[in-house]
Amino acid sequence: NVDYNVSPFKIQHTATLTNTPPIVRFEEKGATIQGPIATVTKPALTRTTAMSTPLTLDVWAEDDATYSSGTGAPLLKPPPPVTIFWSHFRGAGQVTFDKARPEMQKLAGGNISEPFRGKYTTTVKFSAPGEYVLHMTANDYSGDGGGGEVCCWTSAMVKVTVTQ
Repeated sequence: NVDYNVSPFKIQHTATLTNTPPIVRFEEKGATIQGPIATVTKPALTRTTAMSTPLTLDVWAEDDATYSSGTGAPLLKPPPPVTIFWSHFRGAGQVTFDKARPEMQKLAGGNISEPFRGKYTTTVKFSAPGEYVLHMTANDYSGDGGGGEVCCWTSAMVKVTVTQ
């Protein structure tokens, strides 16, 4: 039944309105990641830092900036087209993000239905040496978990080796 079709990679609001998850990169011209496919089994981004040195994490994001309220009502105060959230996924020590939800640096677009590009930067500190995995989620206008539509977020993981 088409009414029960679930796709985390595309939602068709109307015949002409389609929403897709944000595209993210960890390097400005690096490989793209799109959709809820976070895994550490694929060649994951890896970083190395010392306990005494905060690690800078940059994310470049793009999105189609599609928004639909279901009723067609416009947003009075639209949120940013893409929001980023970082969390500690694995690792023995404490992980402290400068901003787990970093602010957007708009590079292009930024209005509803206007293709968007932006950059997000945070730093992270580790309390103990070892191997860590950090998890990043990028949400579009749909919000956390796709806003009930089961679409339109991207997740990725970063492996970090922390030395003494």
